[in-house]
Amino acid sequence: MFESYHQILKRNRYKVTPQRKAILEVLDNTRGMHFTAEEIYNQVKKTNPQIGIATVYRTLELLVRLEIVYKSSFDEGRHRYEFYEGDRHFHHHFLCNKCGVIIEVEEDYLCQLEGVLEERGFMISNHNLRLYGLCPACHRKEKHPETR
Repeated sequence: MFESYHQILKRNRYKVTPQRKAILEVLDNTRGMHFTAEEIYNQVKKTNPQIGIATVYRTLELLVRLEIVYKSSFDEGRHRYEFYEGDRHFHHHFLCNKCGVIIEVEEDYLCQLEGVLEERGFMISNHNLRLYGLCPACHRKEKHPETR
């Protein structure tokens, strides 16, 4: 399940400790979610009560440096973590202004813009887009307040 992550750790001379394995398991079991370090800590603590929050922070930073995990900031004063997608462009995110849900948007319509910029001599390595508004559930509630 984690062979590729284990190999990256070992190739970079890091041990696959029980704590690192537990953090990777939480991230793997919650794909598509964007957890903060504290939320990851709370999940890991359920199966590894001895783990400390500092260990989670250090491990996440290591996983970010090794490009196993991607760290995002959604203008809320905290970072959120998810698995890195490798050479593929990062997916985009929609953030609901009302309920705070973060939804992944896989469609990538910025490739054409990248092509235009590259024709002008720019070298694009990646892009990241955040869309803000109301998710479908919050939008329905605003349009039809009687259904609350």
